[in-house]
Amino acid sequence: MKLSIFAFFLAALAGSFMAIQGALNAALGKKIGMLEATMIVLLIGTLAALLALYPLGLAKGEMGNLFRCPWYFFLGGVLIVLITYGVVASIPSLGVANATTAIVAAQVLTAVLLDHFGLFGLQAIPFSWWKVGGLVMMAVGTRLMLLQ
Repeated sequence: MKLSIFAFFLAALAGSFMAIQGALNAALGKKIGMLEATMIVLLIGTLAALLALYPLGLAKGEMGNLFRCPWYFFLGGVLIVLITYGVVASIPSLGVANATTAIVAAQVLTAVLLDHFGLFGLQAIPFSWWKVGGLVMMAVGTRLMLLQ
């Protein structure tokens, strides 16, 4: 599998945005409540996606595939509520760095499993001993980050 520098850059940028977003969401949650902040953030995200979708060609017909998707593809909508709420609720007590460390560690572990089994129609990328080493180092790094 060839790695794309542009895709790696986008992923790194998304990671940076996730840390900033977590801090902003937590600050909003402290002002208006955690579940309320979750709703507002997702509402604004929905509006932003609609604004981005229209100029990018809503009329191209891709939305016609919406009703051909398996039902479980739509669980991402439920998961984003749980993710956003989890971020809003965890950052005030853990801090941005600790919460993000826990989030990333769990995310990578889950991603390795998703890749290995090729779940949700994605290409299977087998588990390797290199990944075991990476997960061990990540676990040690996570523990170090979470030390007080």
